[in-house]
Amino acid sequence: MQEKKSALEQHIAVFGESGSGKTVLVSSFYGAAQEASFLKDSLYRVVADDIGQGSRLNRNYLGMRDEGTAPDVTRFALTSYAFSIKLKDPPNPKAAKAQPFHALRLVWHDYPGDWFEQGVSGEEEAQRRVDTFRSLLGSDVALLLVDGQRLRDHAGEEERYLKSLLSNFANGLISLKDKLLDDGVPLVQFPRIWIMALSKADLFPDMDTFKFRDLLDLKAADDLNELRKVLAEFVQDPSAMSVAEDFLLLSSAKFEPGRIEVTERVGLDLVLPVAAVLPLERHAKWSKLQQLPAKVAESIINGGSRLLAAALTGKTRPGPLGVILALLSPDIIEEAAQMAGDKLREVNAEAIAKQNYLTATLTRFQMDLDKGEEARIILRSLR
Repeated sequence: MQEKKSALEQHIAVFGESGSGKTVLVSSFYGAAQEASFLKDSLYRVVADDIGQGSRLNRNYLGMRDEGTAPDVTRFALTSYAFSIKLKDPPNPKAAKAQPFHALRLVWHDYPGDWFEQGVSGEEEAQRRVDTFRSLLGSDVALLLVDGQRLRDHAGEEERYLKSLLSNFANGLISLKDKLLDDGVPLVQFPRIWIMALSKADLFPDMDTFKFRDLLDLKAADDLNELRKVLAEFVQDPSAMSVAEDFLLLSSAKFEPGRIEVTERVGLDLVLPVAAVLPLERHAKWSKLQQLPAKVAESIINGGSRLLAAALTGKTRPGPLGVILALLSPDIIEEAAQMAGDKLREVNAEAIAKQNYLTATLTRFQMDLDKGEEARIILRSLR
C-alpha cells in the first residue's frame, strides 16, 4: 500500500516549434502567480523549487509587464520547471491529519521545438534527444502547441502550416522510436492525454475551442490521424489514450507595438487543473474499459490518482488507517471525477468552512475546468 506523501507530483509536457511561445507561457504562468492580486485572493502560492529558475521566469514576466520586451527564445535545451503548490494558510489540525498529502508539485517539461524541425548534428546530440524525451515519459498530459502567429500567417491555406507542424512532429517521434522501445516493446508509462493547444490565441479574438477543433478537422484531419497512429505505436493498449480529442486556447498576454498587456491572459489559469484534475477525470472513464490489461490499468489508475481522489472528495479520515480505507474504496476515483455543479460547490464550500484548504483548492480546480468549458476556452473529450 502506498504510504502517505507530503506532496503529490504531477507532470505536464509541452511541445511546440521554436518561437511558438513556450517560454512566454511558462514565464507568464509563474510571474502572474507572484502578483499581489493573485496572492491576496488565492488559497495557494506557486513556488519555484529552483530559486534561480523562479527569478529568471519572474524577470521574463516583469520584462513583458514593465518594459514590453518578450523573453529570448531558447534553443536545443530541455528545461523542466518544478513548482510547489503550497497552501497559503495552514489547515486546522484535524483537517491536516486527515489529508493524504499536503501539497501538489507540478513539473512542467518544455521540450525543444528545434528537435522536431531539423536533424541532429551527431550521435551525442541524438542520444541527448532520446534521454530528454525519456525524462518526460512520466507525464500524464502533453500539450501540442499550434502557433497562432504562424496560423494567421497562413490564413486561407492553414493546411500547409498544420501539415508541416504535425508531420515534423510525427517524423521526429518515429526517429526516436527504436531507441525508446526496448526490443520494440510498447511502453506502459507514456503521456496518454495529448491536448491540441492554440498558443497566441489573442490573435484570434473570435476563436473558441469549437472553432479551433473544427479548423483542425477541416484542414488537418488526415495529419492528425497519422499522428494518432504514430503515438499508438509507442504505448501499450492505446485504447486508454486520447490524442487531439481535447482542445485548449492559450494566450500569455496581448502583444501590441511597444507594449505587452500581461493581464489579458487566456487559459493559463487552467494549466494546474489540466495537470492535476483532468487525468483523474479521464482515468475514471478508462477504468470502465474492463479490457485494459492489469499492468496498464495499474499504471494509469495508480496510487497517486487514488490519493488525489481521496483529497478531492475529502473522504479520508484522520490517521494512516483512514487514508488506507479511502484508497481501498473502488468507487473513490469515479466519485471524485463525476463531482459537478451543486455537489462540487457544496464540497468546496464545506472544505473552506472546515479549513480543509487542500480539498478546497482541488475542488476549485475542477470548478475552473467546468467554467473554462462553459467559456469555450477548453473542450474536453467525451470519450
